[in-house]
Amino acid sequence: MSAQGTRVLVVDDDPQILRALRINLTAHGYTVVVAADGSAALRAAADHPPDVVVLDLGLPDLDGAEVIEGLRGWSGVPVIVLSARTDSADKVRALDAGADDYVTKPFGMAELLARLRAAVRRAASTAVDGEAVVTTPDFTVDLAAKTVARTDGEQVHLTPTEWGILELLVRHRGRLVEQKRVLREVWGPQYRTESHYLRVYLAQLRRKLEPVPSRPRYLITEAGMGYRFEG
Repeated sequence: MSAQGTRVLVVDDDPQILRALRINLTAHGYTVVVAADGSAALRAAADHPPDVVVLDLGLPDLDGAEVIEGLRGWSGVPVIVLSARTDSADKVRALDAGADDYVTKPFGMAELLARLRAAVRRAASTAVDGEAVVTTPDFTVDLAAKTVARTDGEQVHLTPTEWGILELLVRHRGRLVEQKRVLREVWGPQYRTESHYLRVYLAQLRRKLEPVPSRPRYLITEAGMGYRFEG
């Protein structure tokens, strides 16, 4: 697969590594965007979604795993972790957060290029990503920052469980998400039949987000099947 036109977001707080990767990847036909910290990386990914991310774990503001989690809230973009850390726990945490591959510093450019090509090939057949920010007439959901704000700018406080439900539904906007899937992904596999949990939390979400909670326009119940977000 040709690198021509493939956008790579490189995230590292070492300016020498950023410069070296930008020069080498550009020379091989990649379009390179760089970021020196996690917050800048999430903004860059939201503004101009990359085809692949090369991410250092040791960033000054956010842990690399937090950056991956922020991306995974809305994007399936391949993430190659690049780190001097050799502790297997760090590697496992990054992979659990959603990283696709792991390259340990120091590394050879030929190896990194091979990993990039493989990651882009694997992603080529996946569905198009959703949007990082989903806006409705009443509120905005920022999947990367994990925040919800009303149209007047006021932040809506959600519990981690409420956010987990909303994030899952928003990522599948317009599509039915089965009750058992919401329970499995938010609470865990042992809660697949605890549908009363969902009724309680959906009621709380509607009170916080719906203009008229008793007549929801965004968080729709499909009786006996599941829930759907319309925005």
